Amino acid sequence: MNIDIPHEALHPGALDQGSLDVARVRRDFPILSRTVHGKPLVFLDSAASAQKPRVVIDTMVATMETQYANVHRGLHWMSERATDAYENVRDKAAGLLNAADRHEVVFVRNSTEAINLVAHSYGRGVMQPGQAVVISAMEHHSNIVPWQMLREDRGIELRVAPISDAGELDIDAFESLLADGRVGLVAITHMSNVLGTYTPAARITGIAHAHGAKVLFDGSQAIVHRRVDVQAIDADFYVFTGHKLYGPTGIGVLWARRELLERMPPFLGGGEMISSVTYEKTEWAAVPHKFEAGTPAIVEAIGLGAAIDYVEDLGYEAIAAHEAALTDHALARLAAVPGIEVLGRAQDRGGLVSFTLDRAHAHDVATLLDRNGIAVRAGHHCAEPLMHRFGLHSTARASFGVYTTHAEIDALADTLARVREFFA
Repeated sequence: MNIDIPHEALHPGALDQGSLDVARVRRDFPILSRTVHGKPLVFLDSAASAQKPRVVIDTMVATMETQYANVHRGLHWMSERATDAYENVRDKAAGLLNAADRHEVVFVRNSTEAINLVAHSYGRGVMQPGQAVVISAMEHHSNIVPWQMLREDRGIELRVAPISDAGELDIDAFESLLADGRVGLVAITHMSNVLGTYTPAARITGIAHAHGAKVLFDGSQAIVHRRVDVQAIDADFYVFTGHKLYGPTGIGVLWARRELLERMPPFLGGGEMISSVTYEKTEWAAVPHKFEAGTPAIVEAIGLGAAIDYVEDLGYEAIAAHEAALTDHALARLAAVPGIEVLGRAQDRGGLVSFTLDRAHAHDVATLLDRNGIAVRAGHHCAEPLMHRFGLHSTARASFGVYTTHAEIDALADTLARVREFFA
């Protein structure tokens, strides 16, 4: 099924809200000029992985062409330049999060590795058998499975805080899970990748700390849409991944309070994470390097630095306003399409919408949208327990970025109306 959508209909126009110059932003992303199945690309899958601006692409190419070398170990000019560029990104990440200390930033491959690092090093190295970890019912698998592994390995109890039918954290039930004082860690999403729900971060940390628990936030989605201040929300751990923040894959960030990193044993062993090695004993390097074994993702980290600069230059206030307007527009347009049910009705939500269409499987919906150049995600979104909570196996999900336009939302809604007719 094809629906003709002219290129000009998808260009940002006067109806786009907020202070973001979307027309200029779109020119920064080379891929947005291409067509798919003969249709102009409408990319509504940024929550899975965002597209890359030219500055990120050029920065990574320039690094490989002009100053690539291994970092930290070399005394030659090229290695020193590469090390400076790499370590400068640590400062940028610390600034992005308003971290108190650049040494609280640990480079990892992605949010999944960051959570596994905490589960291994804090869960096995600091927590004690008989303690518990609390997660919520809206977690991504990457914030469920590592804690299940910890439970099997160390006897740590895993508790799940329920959510309402609107997709919001049940705060009273959450607090009751901490009442016995046995919870050592709360690990919770800052923004759901399925519902778009923002969790009340400062309130969560206040409750958790009052009961003696530390708090880890999975910020993979949240940091893309709003400014995050780890000091203001009083977090203990915060993780995010580069590829959703308009940067490359293979690079992410774990932020943790320095005193916690000092207490935690290393996650991986090898080069770089040591200060000295003998056959009898190894001394660990200082934080954060004791958690960064082996040659790191040098080019990817520098690419992440360019992405951070790009987002900071756009400004989070403008990004948040733009995406709030897009989300409101999407909810209104989808509500007008018969047979569509949107999952989650949280009052505080970010730039994505998950939905079902009666008579049609989510995979079929996504396939027909793709035939019209519209890219969405379909499936359980690595959140099967959340799907089960709502009695579903899958949904389609449209997610927005700085380059998304109101006209693209209109194209989605109009095409979905035709898809429904097709299945009817």
